[in-house]
Amino acid sequence: MSRSIPFFNYPALFMQDEAALSGIVLDVLRRGAYIMQRDLEEFEAKLAAYLGVKHAMGVADGTMAIHFSLIAAGIGAGDEVIVPSHTFVATASAVAHTGAKPVLADCGPDHMIDPASVRAAISSRTKAILPVQLNGRTADMDAIGEIAAKHNLKIVEDSCQALGSKFKGQFAGTFGVAGSFSFYPSKTLGCFGDGGAIVTNDDRALEIMREMRDHGRGTDGLVHRFGFNARLDNVQAAVLGHRMDQYDGMVARRRAIASLYDKRLKGLNTLQLPPAPDSDPDHYDIFQNYELEADNRDGLREHLKNAGVGTLVQWGGHCIHQFPDLGLWRDLPYTEQMTKRYMMLPLNLSVSDDDVNYVCDRVIEFYGK
Repeated sequence: MSRSIPFFNYPALFMQDEAALSGIVLDVLRRGAYIMQRDLEEFEAKLAAYLGVKHAMGVADGTMAIHFSLIAAGIGAGDEVIVPSHTFVATASAVAHTGAKPVLADCGPDHMIDPASVRAAISSRTKAILPVQLNGRTADMDAIGEIAAKHNLKIVEDSCQALGSKFKGQFAGTFGVAGSFSFYPSKTLGCFGDGGAIVTNDDRALEIMREMRDHGRGTDGLVHRFGFNARLDNVQAAVLGHRMDQYDGMVARRRAIASLYDKRLKGLNTLQLPPAPDSDPDHYDIFQNYELEADNRDGLREHLKNAGVGTLVQWGGHCIHQFPDLGLWRDLPYTEQMTKRYMMLPLNLSVSDDDVNYVCDRVIEFYGK
């Protein structure tokens, strides 16, 4: 029997916790606490404590978080920053808006930035590496760290999809000058609009980024630089603070869904699955997405669509080097082939075990034909 399993159930984000969330929002509105109030400070403190960092700062969205992190790291005109092509264009645009040039790197079979490709992309102008901790997985930060140390490069992380992910016990977002997070509704920790945060252990970096998010104003009330209006609004901060209290359970559920997908589908040689939870002791993945590679990807997606199952190809099936108007083309063989095969199955807190089994039945059915 056909059913409907959307790729992401946006109404459920609110309806699954409607009473508590309604009370939180009404409380903020009744207090008139709209911008830079205690709810933001409380959320920032919770986020910093969770990640074990000195500072967390809410901002308007993940793109601004990356952009401000780069500025705080001293990146500017004439510099080059190495970025994986397999990421949302915002990662590269954050580099470009500093005046620097994004230089694209290939990915490996786990879809994370390939350290060998990073090494090959280094030039005399390279000033930083910007690894993207994608799909809830953290890259090989030992290799990235060794490259950065050898060539005196800064590390700035796009960890927008990886809140809670770890490499060798260390959280994504805590390996470099600063790490960025996105709270877009479909993220593992999502709000009801755009939202983001930056974390850092560097006091000077925090000072620069605080000025950047609030029109260049410092704690003394004076304007010290041209900045932006990029504050995380207080309603969203209150919602995020509430959801942060439930976050460990949310991650555990996502990992359980990923385990079920892996159990049901790992026998299909037509699929290349992401690494299973606990398959590698160095990695603790939170499964922001369940991104796999599939033979006859488009045929599989059509079959699932006809069975009521929503799927997604990230970024419309284009990685950054594949946008000719950006002028960033490089020969990236793995990424090039991957974009013909990659897709994502539904994985979020509205998906039941029964839903996962239904999806897997339909996938197995497709390849059985």
